[in-house]
Amino acid sequence: MRKDIHPEYQKVVFLDTSSGYKFLSGSTKSSDETIEWEDGNTYPVIRVEVSSDTHPFYTGKQREDRVGGRVDRFKKKYNL
Repeated sequence: MRKDIHPEYQKVVFLDTSSGYKFLSGSTKSSDETIEWEDGNTYPVIRVEVSSDTHPFYTGKQREDRVGGRVDRFKKKYNL
């Protein structure tokens, strides 16, 4: 591999903003925001909207904002 062309791979904490669930993983993405992890080390934090803790596939539940289908939302919008 050529030197100085690849992004730096580092450990980061992913934080699910919906539930507060956090997990440590490796990534090339970085952040200015940091958090102290359970092992006492400080890692960059990447905020995500959906993780395995809140994704409908893993939880078996629909999100609150998607309970009604397209037809229900249309009827609600136009008072039908």
